[in-house]
Amino acid sequence: MIDPVLSLEDVHLALDGNAGRVEILHGITLEVEKGQSLGLIGPSGSGKSSLLMLMGGLERATGGTVMALGQDLGAMSEDALARFRRDHMGVVFQSFHLIPTMTALENVATPLELAGHRDAFERAAAELETVGLAQRADHYPAQMSGGEQQRVALARASAPRPHILLADEPTGNLDEKNGSAIMDLLFGLRDRHGATLVLVTHSPSLAARCDRVVRLRDGRVDETAREAAE
Repeated sequence: MIDPVLSLEDVHLALDGNAGRVEILHGITLEVEKGQSLGLIGPSGSGKSSLLMLMGGLERATGGTVMALGQDLGAMSEDALARFRRDHMGVVFQSFHLIPTMTALENVATPLELAGHRDAFERAAAELETVGLAQRADHYPAQMSGGEQQRVALARASAPRPHILLADEPTGNLDEKNGSAIMDLLFGLRDRHGATLVLVTHSPSLAARCDRVVRLRDGRVDETAREAAE
């Protein structure tokens, strides 16, 4: 039996706020297999993004176990988590998170340089070409549209050939046309690199493109559905 790429067992998350301790996730248990695409859906505040952050080691569970590629994320130091993400994960956010003082090419090359790849800029240029932005390589984020910035973010996430791609509402700040193009690129990159994809979205039609759909409500798994990819 092949071990799952992601495995969560009875995971809880509680955060301290001004009003006291808030329980975000309650006993989440699920697995994601290699090469599978998983859509996380549910109303605002249901815990979708928090669950994604746990999968990426960007938040620490307050209970239960989060395993990624056979490694216990909860047992890692912050430095070890950062190295693990660098070597195995690509993360795409709704807000792009590009470095404003770097060109598109430099933004994409940065994680490759940090990982010690001598051909970082060559690989970054090839990735920008894949997302249709070869001609924008020397432009800064402020000189690009929202759709172009998200394509740069996708190229940056996929350039290191991650085993796991995590995407948090990647089309949330885009119009329908640009959003559809980004989703086509995201699934294309997933297919090209064979990565496991976890996607947070409010759109049932986007989630339906995934192999599995998990619905969250009030921090719990409400319903799990498996749908054929379109």
